[in-house]
Amino acid sequence: MEGQLCSNVGISVKNPPGASPQSFIALLKVHRELLVGRIRNTQCLIDNLIKNDYFSTEDAEIVVQFPTQADKVRKILDLVQSKGEEVSEYFVYVLQKVTDAYYELQPWLDEIGYEPSENICSKPVVNTDPVSRYCQKLRHELGRDSKFLCYAQKEEVLLEEIYSNSIMELVSFTNESLGQVGQLEALFDDAVGLINEDGETVYVYGDAGIGKSILLQKIQSLWARRELDIGAKFFFRFRCRMFSCFKEDEAICLKDLLFKYNCYPDQDPAEVFHHILQFPHTVLFTFDGFDEIYSSFDLSSVPEVCSPNEPIHPLALLVSLLRGKLLKGSKKILTARTGTEIQKNIIRKKVLLRGFSRNNLKEYTAMFFKDEQRRALVSNQLEANPNLCSLCSVPLFCWIIFKCFEHFHSSQWFDGHELPDSSVTLTDVFLLMIEVHLNRSVKTSLLKSNIRSQAEMFKSRKESLLALGKMAYKGMENSSFIFEQEEVSSANISEEDLQLGFLRTVKSYSGCDSQATYEFLHLTLQSFFTALFLVMEEKVGTKELLEFFNECSSMETAQPTCLRIPWLKKQLAGEDPFQNKEHFNFTNMFLCGLLSGSRQKLFRHLVSPAVIKRKRKTLITYLGESMKSRLKGYTRSRLKSYNQVQVQPNFVWMLRCLYETQSEKVGRMAARRMHANYIKLAYCNACSADCSAISFLLHHFQKHLALDLDNNNINDYGIKQLQPCFSKLAVIRLSVNQVTDHGVRILYEELSKYQIVSFLGLYNNQITDVGAKYVAKLIEECSSLEYVKIGANKITSEGGKCLAQAIQKSKTIFEIGMWGNQVGDEGAKAFAEALRNHPKLTNVSLAFNGITTEGGKSIAEAMQHNNSVRIFWLTKNELDDEAAMSFAEMLKVNKKLVHLWLIQNQITAKGVKCLSEALKENTTIQEICLNGNLISQEEAKAFENEERIICF
Repeated sequence: MEGQLCSNVGISVKNPPGASPQSFIALLKVHRELLVGRIRNTQCLIDNLIKNDYFSTEDAEIVVQFPTQADKVRKILDLVQSKGEEVSEYFVYVLQKVTDAYYELQPWLDEIGYEPSENICSKPVVNTDPVSRYCQKLRHELGRDSKFLCYAQKEEVLLEEIYSNSIMELVSFTNESLGQVGQLEALFDDAVGLINEDGETVYVYGDAGIGKSILLQKIQSLWARRELDIGAKFFFRFRCRMFSCFKEDEAICLKDLLFKYNCYPDQDPAEVFHHILQFPHTVLFTFDGFDEIYSSFDLSSVPEVCSPNEPIHPLALLVSLLRGKLLKGSKKILTARTGTEIQKNIIRKKVLLRGFSRNNLKEYTAMFFKDEQRRALVSNQLEANPNLCSLCSVPLFCWIIFKCFEHFHSSQWFDGHELPDSSVTLTDVFLLMIEVHLNRSVKTSLLKSNIRSQAEMFKSRKESLLALGKMAYKGMENSSFIFEQEEVSSANISEEDLQLGFLRTVKSYSGCDSQATYEFLHLTLQSFFTALFLVMEEKVGTKELLEFFNECSSMETAQPTCLRIPWLKKQLAGEDPFQNKEHFNFTNMFLCGLLSGSRQKLFRHLVSPAVIKRKRKTLITYLGESMKSRLKGYTRSRLKSYNQVQVQPNFVWMLRCLYETQSEKVGRMAARRMHANYIKLAYCNACSADCSAISFLLHHFQKHLALDLDNNNINDYGIKQLQPCFSKLAVIRLSVNQVTDHGVRILYEELSKYQIVSFLGLYNNQITDVGAKYVAKLIEECSSLEYVKIGANKITSEGGKCLAQAIQKSKTIFEIGMWGNQVGDEGAKAFAEALRNHPKLTNVSLAFNGITTEGGKSIAEAMQHNNSVRIFWLTKNELDDEAAMSFAEMLKVNKKLVHLWLIQNQITAKGVKCLSEALKENTTIQEICLNGNLISQEEAKAFENEERIICF
C-alpha cells in the first residue's frame, strides 16, 4: 500500500512485516504527485527550512521564481531531497506540525504512521501560514467576544455562568417533530432532522427572548475553544439588523464583508480569501435576527449570480450567501422570530426553540442562585406561582425575573419588596426591571434610606423615561433597532440616561466609526419603552395610540415572507420584504398593561388623569370591536353540538392584550363577543404563559366549551394555568405540547372534580406509564369521557395494561387512540380482554405498538366476542400469516366490524388468501387494508375480484 515506507536511519515509520526499509528521500519520491497536489502553502515550508539553516536565501529565491504553486512545490521537493535524509524528514515534520495549513495531508501522515525522530523533535517549527494565522486570530477574537454576555452598559456576565440548555426541537416543513437536539453538533449532522438536502441553512426560530442569540454565542464560544467538531476552520458571525444600516447606494465586495465586519487578516488577505473561496465547506456563518432587517433596498435588482469580487449592496451578498450562489457548500445558521417565513429551498434543517423545560429551569435556577438558601426561596415562590413559572420558561423573561429577585432579596431590599404572589403579567415584570435599573442608579446614603416606591422612582426620572420612550417610538415607527449618536442626542438622552443601562453600545456599520451606536438591550425592551411613551406623552392621539394595532391587523390577511425576490415570488411595490411585526405586537401588549386599571396609581404622578382616562376608553373600545370582527365567523365542528371558530395565529396576541389589562370588565366583554363554543387555537404558537390569558377569557363563559390547543408549546406549566377554566371544558385537545406525567396528573386531579370532559387529546407528548395510570384513573372515574387520544407517547405494556383495565370497566368510552406507543404483546392481551363483550368501544387504534403474532391472536380471539367495534387500526406491527389466519376466523363470527387496517405488517399472500376466503362469510366489513405487507403486485392480482381486500 502507498505510504508503507521506512527510513534506514532509525526513523519511525510503521511498516508491515517483511516490508523493505526505505529512506525519507524515497518516501518523498514515491508520494511526489500527492504532495504536489495537496500542498497549497509553500511559504511556511520555506520559512521553517530557512530558520533551521536547511535552506539558504538563494534556495528560497529559486523557488519563488516559479509561476505556479505546483511548480514551487516540485522545486522544494527537489531541493529537500538533494540535501539528504535529515532535511527530507524535517520537511515531513513541518507538514505534521502545521496542521491548519496542511490539514489535507493529515490522513496521509496517519496512513504512513509517521513519528518524528528525537533529533527532528528538537527542531523548532513556526506556523507562518497566513490562513492558519488568520484562523488563530479569528478563534482568539471570537473567543474573547463570546466570553461575556453583555446585558447592559455596565454589566457583563460570563457566558458559562449564565448559559443553560433549553428545548431545541428539529421539525419538518409542516412543523412536525423530528426529535430533539441533544448536542449542538447535531445541528450539522445529516443523520437527524434533514428535510432538504439541497438547502444549506439551518433555520433556528422561536419567540422573542427564547434564546436564539445566546445559542449562537454559545456555538461561537465552542468553536473558538475547538470544542465544536463540525469541520469549520472559519467562523463569520453577523447580526442581521446591521444590514439595515447600509445606504441604498452602498456597495461592498464579499471579502470586505467577511473581513471588515469580523476581523482582518494580518498577512496576505488575498491568499486567505482565495483559500475561503476554494474551500467554502470549511466556513460557518451565523446570521442572527433575520426578521430585524429593515431596508428599502429593491431586492428585485439582485442578479441571479453574484461575483465574489465585484462590489454590490450588502443585502444582495446576504441573499446570495443564503441561496448558495456565493460560497456554495458553506454551513449557515439563520435565526428569526416565529412567524418569519423563510423559503423552503434555502433551508436544510428547521430547529424550533421552545424555552426552558421544568428540568432546564431547575438547572438555570441553581446556576443563577449560588446561595442554597436563596435558591430554595426562589424555587418555593416559583412553585407557588404557576404564572410566574410560565414566564420563566422564556429565558429572557426568566433572567429579568431572577435579576429582580436578586435585587429585592438582597439585605437592603428584602423586607420591602416581593414579586406578586397572584397573577403576574409581562408588564409587571418589565416595570419591575425598570424600577430595579432606576434604583441601582440612585446614589447610596449612610444616613438616609434609599428605598422609594415605584411611583416615586418613576416620577423622579420622568424626563429620562420620556426621552428613551421617544427614541424607541421613532425607531419602532420605522422598524429601526440601531440608533446613531445623532438620534440619541435629538431625543435629549443624556449621558446620565445612557448609564441607566437600558441601552448598550454596538459596533457601527455606517462608516461613522468615531461615533457610538446604540441599541436597546433587547427588542422587547424597545417595545416596552415605545408603549411607555404612548402612555406618558399627553399629545398622543387616537391615531398614534392605535398605530401599531393597525400595523398588526394589516398582516392578518397576508403573512410576511422573507426573501421576496424574483426567484421566489414577486415583491409588492413598497413592501418591506423582511419584516416580522412581533415587535409591534409586544408594543400593543405592553400598552394594554400600562393602561390597565391597576396602573392608574403609578401614572397619575406622570400623566394627567383625564389623558389616561381618554386613552383607556379608546383602547377598550378598540379591543371590543376587534374581538367582534375576529370571531364573527364559525363553522360546525365534527363533534356534535359544537360551533367551531378557527382563529388566526395573531389572535393569541389579542388574548395576551386582554390578559395584560387584568380587567374583569374587559374579559366579560370579550367573552360576550365569542358566540362559538369550540375554540380552535391549534398551530397558533401559544406558549404556557398564554394559558393564563386563555383562562382569563374562558372562565367568563357559562356554558361548556371545547378548547383545541394542539401543536403549540403549552407544557405542564400551561396546564396548571388552565385550572380556572377546567370546570367549563368538555373537550380538551393538548396534542404535541411537551406535556409530561406531571401535567397529566394535574389534568386528572382537575377533570375528575367536574366530571364533564368527553374528549381528551394528548397525542405525541412525553407521557410515560406513570402518566398513563392517571389517564386510566380518569377513564375509570369519569363517566362522561368518550374519546381518549394518547398515541405517540412513551407508554409500555405496564401503562397499556392500566389503560386496558380502565377501558374494560368503562361503559361510556367510545374511542381509544394508542398509535405509536410500545404496549407489546402483554399490552395487546390486556386490550383483548377489554374488548371482549365491551358495550360501547367503537374505534380502536393499537397501530405501531410492537405487537407480534401472539398479541394479534389474542385480539382476534377476543373480537369474536365483541359487537361494538367498527374500526380497528393495527398498522405497523409485526403480525404474520398466523395472526392473519386468526383474524380470518374472527371475521367469520364478527359481523359488526367495518374497517380493519393491517397495513405494514408481515403478512404474505398465504395470509391474504385466508382473509379473502373469510370475506365470503362476511358482508358487513367494508375494507381490509393490507398495503405495505409482504405481497408482490403479481401475487396481489389473485385478489383483484375482492374489492374489499386492498393490497396496494
